[in-house]
Amino acid sequence: MKELKYLNHYPIQTKEQVHQLIARGGLQKHLLKKYPLSHAMKSDKALFRYVNELKNEHIKKASPLSKVIYDGKINVIHNALGTHHFISRVQGSKLKAKNEIRIASMFKSVPEEFLEMIVVHELAHFKEKEHNKAFYKLCEYMQPSYHQVEFDLRLYLTHIDVSGKIEKWI
Repeated sequence: MKELKYLNHYPIQTKEQVHQLIARGGLQKHLLKKYPLSHAMKSDKALFRYVNELKNEHIKKASPLSKVIYDGKINVIHNALGTHHFISRVQGSKLKAKNEIRIASMFKSVPEEFLEMIVVHELAHFKEKEHNKAFYKLCEYMQPSYHQVEFDLRLYLTHIDVSGKIEKWI
């Protein structure tokens, strides 16, 4: 039985169900049935607009975003789904802050719910630095189905790990 590294902290019963789904060849079908379409934010410009709209809708008081891009250098399988950066620079006598979000480029062709979950996660870090109760409460506020979508995204990453290929949604 292959280790399910993206599902390590889930109960054994859940992991057994996933193993059964993989054995039947049904993991990809399950995901495609639940999330049939890809999102429309294919360019960095569209992604910036999308993220900014979510930020302005849910955390208006947070500092403005300077940059939001798809980053081909983020290694999803070994590192992260996205990153957030707080950059402070001295310009003259003023301290300028820049907030950046980078999303792994493999997420250009996934369902919008997956992209939204990653964006919500990174935006939540602008208010809560640690993965604590307040952090996840903010994530749920911005995306009520956050935990279910996070689990389904972990299933997708498991599918990639098991099959060795990244699926493209329509």
